Amino acid sequence: MNTLTNKFLPNPKTIAVSEYPYSSPAYVPIHLVEAGLITRLEALGWQVLFDGHHQFEEISAASDPPIGKLKNPRLVSRVCESVADVVATHVRNGQLPVTLGGDHSLAMGTISGTLSSYPDACVIWIDTHADINTTETTSSGNIHGMPVSFLLELGEKIPEYAWVKPLLRPERLVYIGLRDLDAGEKRILRENNIKAFSMHEVDKYGIGRVMDMALDHVNPNRDLPIHLSFDVDALDPSVAPSTGTPVRGGLTFREGHYICEAIHETGLLVALDLMEVNPSLADPESVRQTVAVGCSLVCSALGECALHRRAVPFANFYAAH
Repeated sequence: MNTLTNKFLPNPKTIAVSEYPYSSPAYVPIHLVEAGLITRLEALGWQVLFDGHHQFEEISAASDPPIGKLKNPRLVSRVCESVADVVATHVRNGQLPVTLGGDHSLAMGTISGTLSSYPDACVIWIDTHADINTTETTSSGNIHGMPVSFLLELGEKIPEYAWVKPLLRPERLVYIGLRDLDAGEKRILRENNIKAFSMHEVDKYGIGRVMDMALDHVNPNRDLPIHLSFDVDALDPSVAPSTGTPVRGGLTFREGHYICEAIHETGLLVALDLMEVNPSLADPESVRQTVAVGCSLVCSALGECALHRRAVPFANFYAAH
């Protein structure tokens, strides 16, 4: 059972779990809940509010022409603003929002929701990609490669995103696991003095030292709330193959879990995202593997450790799907 005190959450400690498939009905993280995530969290001593599967059927991309290079800009904005409202409500109610996605543009909403109540929160962003392209630097126009630039108010202002308040400061953001960046993103990181630990630093120093350095940078006194945003493509594809943009040379199973365990040990976690678990992109065994890892990461961030981790059967779930 989780006995660590959280410095920001009232008793009884409550998690609010929400799921967002984002742009495709097949792109559904519901597999995580169906694989027993809620039961595992309750076994750790948390009260769990399952906020449901948010489908956003009423929001259509059919009449959403590009704004400049940006694809589906109004759809993405409306979905992320809705996510921000959901997360903000949970935070105001003293709950820890756990958001299961869905592509990483959703973090524009989750982090906005967290910062609405915790404006001094720091963000630890675990990812292969920096997701910090601006409207000027993006080559694809895919907004899932841009959420951090909106949060930091970098680049050209887009009226449809006026709801995103520039509450996140560069010194309160740190990246871990980067290994696939565009040239423009590298320049943005340098110009804004944003701390980033690539896989080179993970290899050089080890994940324990990297976590110490990351926390020393964004939370030197260990007194600020933490929003952890974890994209499973930060893990090596051999660990989490069922994701949208896998890149070889990523975090190992244990490195990913150590990050989550270290965040939990601070007692400062106030919000958690697990993004880019995409069951539509791989064979059943790869899906099973990725879902299992996703569940395990969430549980590690919320108090499950190696000495108390228990095996969870997935066979019955996958036999039915």
